[in-house]
Amino acid sequence: MNKKVLVTGASKGIGKSIAKLLVQAGYDVYICARNSELIEKIAKEIGAKAFFVCDITDFESCKIMIEKINGVDILVNNAGAYVWAAIEKTKQKDINALIDLNIKAPYNLISLCVDKMKQNKWGRIINIGSISGVVGEANASLYSMTKSAMNGLTKSLGLELAEYGITVNTINPGWVETELADNAVEDSDFTEEEIKEMIPQRRFITPDEIANLVKYLASKEAKGMTAQNISLCAGLSAG
Repeated sequence: MNKKVLVTGASKGIGKSIAKLLVQAGYDVYICARNSELIEKIAKEIGAKAFFVCDITDFESCKIMIEKINGVDILVNNAGAYVWAAIEKTKQKDINALIDLNIKAPYNLISLCVDKMKQNKWGRIINIGSISGVVGEANASLYSMTKSAMNGLTKSLGLELAEYGITVNTINPGWVETELADNAVEDSDFTEEEIKEMIPQRRFITPDEIANLVKYLASKEAKGMTAQNISLCAGLSAG
């Protein structure tokens, strides 16, 4: 029986690349997003097993989705949001929104999936964090705070779930060639060229690079890798 994978935020960018590659690798891939037209289109395009129109910040909606899948073997917490603002200009609605989406949603999804994983003595939890949660980012303190929370969660859950054959890891990408990055560049005080000058490899990471690392972490061969926060950032975290 094929392993069941759930990828959140799979309608574009990193999530779409992850879902597409895992379908090609032979997994039964379930995808979700809030945009009904787009997620249905992507599901058909990549050959996903099924799609869900789901606001993952709503616990009951997540519960219904997980029940319909009937056992998630590999959970990829990819959905997230970014806000660029000085701390004194950060809006309360943005604070609540990022905490709900970047922290509470993945935590709740893990809690809903882990019972079945424990029963099966096998599972993979893969979180998509950010290099901003590792080294910090000026004028993105809210985003950095929420993404750094994933690193602590990964270490703790990696220890908690190790005896059940469940691995927990977080990938922390640097700048990635996505719409989210384009918007972040527009909001920042720097041009794309100036940002690339700060990156040792002078380039952005591609979504496919992240997808290939997810594919490895989801595999049987990665059984010994758990509680790890992995920077995939073209050298950005090295300074």
